[in-house]
Amino acid sequence: MDFSVALLLAQDGVTNGAIYALLSLALVLVFAVTRVIFIPQGEFVAYGALSMAAINAGFLPPTMWLVVTLGIAVAVVESVAALREGATARLPMIVFRNAVLPILAVIAVRYLPLKSLAYPLQVAIALAFVVPLGPQIYRLAFQPVAEATVLLLLIVSVAVHFMLVGLGLYFFGAEGGRTPAFTDGGFTLGPTYVQFQTLWIVGIAALLIAGLALFFERSIYGKALRATAINRTGARLMGISADLAGKLCFTLAALVGAFSGILIAPITTIYYDTGFLIGLKGFVGAIIGGLASYPLAAAGAILVGLLESYSSFYASAYKEVIVFTLIIPVLLWQSLAKHHVDDEDEH
Repeated sequence: MDFSVALLLAQDGVTNGAIYALLSLALVLVFAVTRVIFIPQGEFVAYGALSMAAINAGFLPPTMWLVVTLGIAVAVVESVAALREGATARLPMIVFRNAVLPILAVIAVRYLPLKSLAYPLQVAIALAFVVPLGPQIYRLAFQPVAEATVLLLLIVSVAVHFMLVGLGLYFFGAEGGRTPAFTDGGFTLGPTYVQFQTLWIVGIAALLIAGLALFFERSIYGKALRATAINRTGARLMGISADLAGKLCFTLAALVGAFSGILIAPITTIYYDTGFLIGLKGFVGAIIGGLASYPLAAAGAILVGLLESYSSFYASAYKEVIVFTLIIPVLLWQSLAKHHVDDEDEH
């Protein structure tokens, strides 16, 4: 392997690592706030990419029907809870926000010339019919068992993963999807060729990470999430709603996942089940960060991307094995270095 090949592999590794870094941050956020190991994170990648591909081809994103269905289910659950609490004045807003608003969005989008819309508008529509799935899934699947053990939450997470994979096959079919590059072409930098799409991916990923950092540091909602992640009981005593924090972090996780899918759709074909493997590699990065440290998770994800890239050159048949084997020494080190706390002792 000469220097130019090494640079090309590094470029691919950093590109993939940037996506894995975004997913790692989302996984760390969800676990820190809700104690949920969010296995379905990768499904948002697939949903975002395939919804974007459908819109780019002039078709309505199939996920809009799932958003409407889950919205109606959430409206029913929230309405029943409001009736039990005697808060009947909240019913109109509950129904409008969860059921009526998604239906109005579907009606509005149905008559748009999707194929001829500007690319940013297509991205906005794709996100609009994928991101709401995050808080909807939290409300229906995780909020009722929010105080359960981590093991039970993991079982629920696996169940949601299988449900979303099956629905992905139903909505999008077995054929893959791909979208045009944000900007075609590239330029020569020394001995290697850099694609503009690679710069888009790395640049937008860096902006998203910086935006999340500013969100946690400057906004009241970000500080509430940080407080909940540090001490859930203390945050609740200070008036921070654990349910609101859960919905917000699942919304951010869905946004990061869907946008990551839109970013990588121009450089690789995405299938309904592709997101699972991508999400697992993001999970390896999150494990390197101990499911607690955002900088370490991002650095670990970049390491995963580079390891995957160079492994594909030297031993392409075993690149996945090599990447996932990385988790073993990390877990062994964390097991030896950290004090074990039983789940019952956390409360």
